[in-house]
Amino acid sequence: MTPDLMEQGAQRRAEMAHKVALGQTESGGREAGFGRVHTPGEVDVTHGRILYLEDVNVSFDGFKAINGLSLDIAPGELRCIIGPNGAGKTTMMDIITGKTRPDSGTVFFGSTIDLLRYREAEIAELGIGRKFQKPTVFEQLTVFENLELALKTNKRVFPSMTFRLDSAQSDRLAEVLHTIHLAPSVSRQAGLLSHGQKQWLEIGMLLMQDPKLLLLDEPVAGMTDEETARTAELFLTLKGQHSLMVVEHDMGFIRTISDIVTVLCDGSVLAQGTLDQVQADERVIEVYLGR
Repeated sequence: MTPDLMEQGAQRRAEMAHKVALGQTESGGREAGFGRVHTPGEVDVTHGRILYLEDVNVSFDGFKAINGLSLDIAPGELRCIIGPNGAGKTTMMDIITGKTRPDSGTVFFGSTIDLLRYREAEIAELGIGRKFQKPTVFEQLTVFENLELALKTNKRVFPSMTFRLDSAQSDRLAEVLHTIHLAPSVSRQAGLLSHGQKQWLEIGMLLMQDPKLLLLDEPVAGMTDEETARTAELFLTLKGQHSLMVVEHDMGFIRTISDIVTVLCDGSVLAQGTLDQVQADERVIEVYLGR
């Protein structure tokens, strides 16, 4: 290294030290934002995003199901996704959960976890829970047994046979029962629950695994008006504690729960904003809402 380069380097270090002392650096006076210790597998949301998709593409037999899709979700956000049939909503969730591999693009969970490097079961372990439209519960078991079975525990044969709830797990189970409005039905067989109650139970089973991001596909389809209203209350309770992506067609339900709505069409984002904003968008009216 030449003497003039050494002198320039010393001068830059002196200037940076002065800025750090005055708190004038971009990191607010901290010497190095990149020096943060990060635990492998932990979801790093220091950049303000828990889910990030950029220029994602998927084709099936020549049909482009996802076409340059880019979107991101903030920690604790409740995002609603709407769009016509075939818009790519289910395929998008398949990509996030590892069920479908994109042809190209970037999919990150937080700033450091590249979801395209993980399999479906591993992504669930990382903290992404998914609920399909049709509820899937163990109908021969009670509500309590369904939730107990969903706990994050060692599922091998011997540990399962000897498993007993500890106090923390019991408290968590009671908390989830209250959240999903099923505390009065704790001993009831799941097969005897109403459609809406089965939906709540499946959401509760996901919550027992303490997910950081929940993907929910048409959660109020087939519900009564009362069940839909209570589901809205449930989602607003979860908002902030978890990040939620909700695919839904019920505009009244969406208006109740969502701040930001993303409209998908032909595998990419057509519009995004408040429900009022997207409902007033001529493109959305033409391809989805109608007049």
